[in-house]
Amino acid sequence: MNLLLLAPYPPYPPHGGGTMRIYQIIRSLAQRHTLTCLTFAPDAAAEAALAPLRDLCRVVSVRGPAPRSALRRVWTTFASPLPDMALRNASPAFHAALHDLIAHERFDVVQAESIEMAPYLLSLSSAGGKTQPERPLLALDQFNAEYVLQKRAALTDLRAMLTCFDPVRRGAGGVYSLIQWVKLASYERDVMRKCDVTIVVSDEDRRALERIGGTRFVVVPNGVDTAFFSRAALAHERRTPLSFAAPTLVFSGTLDFRPNVDALVWFVDAVLPQIHIRRPDVRLLAVGKRPAPALRRLADQGRLVLTGEVADVRPYLAGATVYVVPMRIGGGIRLKVLEAFALEAPVVSTSLGVEGIVGLRDGVHCLLADTPQQFTEAILRLLDDPATGCALGAAGRELACAGYDWNVIVPCLEAAYR
Repeated sequence: MNLLLLAPYPPYPPHGGGTMRIYQIIRSLAQRHTLTCLTFAPDAAAEAALAPLRDLCRVVSVRGPAPRSALRRVWTTFASPLPDMALRNASPAFHAALHDLIAHERFDVVQAESIEMAPYLLSLSSAGGKTQPERPLLALDQFNAEYVLQKRAALTDLRAMLTCFDPVRRGAGGVYSLIQWVKLASYERDVMRKCDVTIVVSDEDRRALERIGGTRFVVVPNGVDTAFFSRAALAHERRTPLSFAAPTLVFSGTLDFRPNVDALVWFVDAVLPQIHIRRPDVRLLAVGKRPAPALRRLADQGRLVLTGEVADVRPYLAGATVYVVPMRIGGGIRLKVLEAFALEAPVVSTSLGVEGIVGLRDGVHCLLADTPQQFTEAILRLLDDPATGCALGAAGRELACAGYDWNVIVPCLEAAYR
């Protein structure tokens, strides 16, 4: 097949959940199909960094997208019927590049990576009916059921507004998410009806999107390269898990992503003080790029340690005394959890943090905790009983290898095309 993928940001280097998913899909599909990736690149450095991707497929990059000011986003929140995610990647240059490719080459499938790129699918859908043979199959890869994410964010912020020290900021965030929740439910319904197939990462997301009128789904979970994310690979590369001087709780992810910020702030405020009553030597390490101002303030206060962007996250995850996933907002299957499982890290997570992972069992693959007291007790249990942590880590890796290796997952996508 001849495939065209539309990426909202450079898929290489694969740092972060979205870039990792796009990169692994490209890497796997390019082995058996002709593939073109049309992607945004913010600057010349980002374009140059795409060089390894060009060894796998044809890459066409478009400079952008243009930044949107905070004032512009506030204006469109109230003035536009479209959600923010449908506006952030608008680009005449990208639109022209897409239609130039379509005009000069026949593609079997055009796949948009995330709802941010859905407007470009809609532009192709309006160019002809589904029965016209010249029109490629249109596929939307939904990273999340986005309206659910905004619903959870709205409810979390509006509840927190009543108890937190910054009610104005949390209230503004809650109002923003409430508006986006309503807009996204309508927009996602419209996009799904005009696409031939919607790709979702979990059955939970599929059911959520069915509730607003979506049809024609295929589940293609997030995955992990279990050969790369392994202690054996680290040993082969003559690297070792980091050895921390004190018991260290590790969290990883893009640190300006709102669900990650909420998770860390909640954990530092509600859980860590309880842990320190019994284990004052425990520290929290947050691994990831672009830490939000709220997290930098916590770091300045000595309440967590920020690493910034790291070249390789594996030694941090493999060296974690406990890997924590205190997510309260979000959806889909989190790559961070699968990476931690593959590296045999003992994991403590909220139920939401491991949502969508089929076959996961509390007490076998990880410990689940949804309240500050439960989180505290689960972490203290693993600190006091390293053997239980080792058993969880081994079972977590077995689960990741059996059901979530990319070599197992991507054939599901190919089947959906057929």
